[in-house]
Amino acid sequence: MRILLISSYHPLPTNPARGTFISDRVELLRSLGHEVKVVNPLPRMMKRNEMGRSTLSGVAKAPRYSHPVGDESREVFHPRYFRLPKPSLSIGITNNSLRRLKSKVIQWLGDWRPDVISCHSVWPVAHLAAELSKQFNVKWSLTIHGYDFDVGIKSPQTKSIISLCSSADQLVIVTKSHEGLAKDMGLKSDPIVIPCHAEVGSEWEQSMRKPHRRWRRSKLEILFPADPRRPEKRHLLAVRACAELEERGWVVNFGTLKQVPRELVWDRMVSCDLALITSERETGPLVARESILCGLPVAGVDVGDLASWLPARCISTSDTPSAIADAMERVLEGEVDDFTVPKYYLPEQVGLQLEKLFTLLQE
Repeated sequence: MRILLISSYHPLPTNPARGTFISDRVELLRSLGHEVKVVNPLPRMMKRNEMGRSTLSGVAKAPRYSHPVGDESREVFHPRYFRLPKPSLSIGITNNSLRRLKSKVIQWLGDWRPDVISCHSVWPVAHLAAELSKQFNVKWSLTIHGYDFDVGIKSPQTKSIISLCSSADQLVIVTKSHEGLAKDMGLKSDPIVIPCHAEVGSEWEQSMRKPHRRWRRSKLEILFPADPRRPEKRHLLAVRACAELEERGWVVNFGTLKQVPRELVWDRMVSCDLALITSERETGPLVARESILCGLPVAGVDVGDLASWLPARCISTSDTPSAIADAMERVLEGEVDDFTVPKYYLPEQVGLQLEKLFTLLQE
């Protein structure tokens, strides 16, 4: 099957950590035998505007075309659209700018024609997906990864988001927590849940490690598996929780992950003692599943779907440094035999769900 994937996020040459969940999805689809082409529209912006959000890093100077892992056959197209630094001031202009990208994408595709279109994230790139769906007379799915429902739905872009969600032939959500909100939008069909799959390189995948050191007399390596510049990750809360551990006699070495390639992320996961998650909003988080696959125990706040599959002792009773420190101690001093990633999140199961989705869209 020929699939055209359109997404707001995708790794860039100077920011390999950006949107890795999208490149993972692309590789999963290709492993299933599908022919996938990727379009990653980027806003026109100046270098200084990248400072507003870490996910914008590398956007200003990104090339028109990129080639993951140096493979010319896997070219990613990065067309540019207009958007002001404050998107709320240019909603209409941005929407029209995305629609006008249709001709550029068609030119890039040449004689290649998709059987289905898969769009990831809503505003503004879903406007392009909707236009191309009409042009090629094919159905399209729209996948919500969190931001559009957690933040965007409360922004000036609300009307555009609801309109695009209701116009898609199939809405896909990655967490059941968004199911209620999606059903209130007057959709063409009920939303389906397909999570982002969890997978790490075979060199890094290992069984859970039980600490054998004398914790309060040797250094404890705590990993904050996120970019500390992103406010929703609540880096300061994690720092305060680690400070609370130190007050209790632990020796803590606290490390973060700031815009690094996946291989370095997994290197850190296999070398640390505990992953700490303090995010304010998440749909996964995916890093929790990757940590467990790398043999790294996880502790954190009740966010996303963590509480549905992690052992109860891993989840703090409140979002306070003291409660988070309690959760970390419970994990460090307990067993690790019950840490496992449900099959629901593994490539085989997610792949089956994707096959059903695209078969449905072709009917």
